[in-house]
Amino acid sequence: MQATIDRLIVGDEPESWANAGFTVDDDGICRIGTVRVELAGRAAGKGLRRWSLRDTEPLDDIDGIPTATSDEPPATGATHPNGSLRIDHLVLMSADGERTARAITAATGLDVRRTRETGTYGAPMLQRFFRMGEVVLELISAAEPSEGPARFFGIAVDVEDLDGLHDLYGDRLGAVKEAVQPGRRIATLRHKDLDLSVAIAFMSPGAASA
Repeated sequence: MQATIDRLIVGDEPESWANAGFTVDDDGICRIGTVRVELAGRAAGKGLRRWSLRDTEPLDDIDGIPTATSDEPPATGATHPNGSLRIDHLVLMSADGERTARAITAATGLDVRRTRETGTYGAPMLQRFFRMGEVVLELISAAEPSEGPARFFGIAVDVEDLDGLHDLYGDRLGAVKEAVQPGRRIATLRHKDLDLSVAIAFMSPGAASA
């Protein structure tokens, strides 16, 4: 069996995500494709707090990333006003990408599928990609390793109509640009303007690759 993501626990209020165009269930769960985004409120602390994975040995940490194990089946994705279909990729940041990649492999059995050099984040960086079922896990690190744990960075979400999002978000959505994936486009949400603490980008539909 392949390790996959059951849920992401986020320190945001459910109302903020609902106001931002996501459907949120009464229990505070936002189902984006097969992944549950659990909105735990600001009392939990801002940002992505931890994740739970299925088909792994019992875990509580992966190189600084708080981790739990789950035996829940994949979620059934909700219909969202903003047209969200699935989480295309979840992004982690590490001071030492090789160390974190080894920790991910040891914990999940997943191997790096591809490594890419990039300057997208303002400095020479490396991107390592893992496949976790429907979701691609992207690990970003500096070209030169340093000390420090890994941490969550943000998510990219596939949507039905990327251009149509400007009608919903106005100037809170950045310009639509060509994505790294051939034939696809991406736009960054100014999430703080919507009282969200997770960096979110929206992508045109397509089969994610790793």
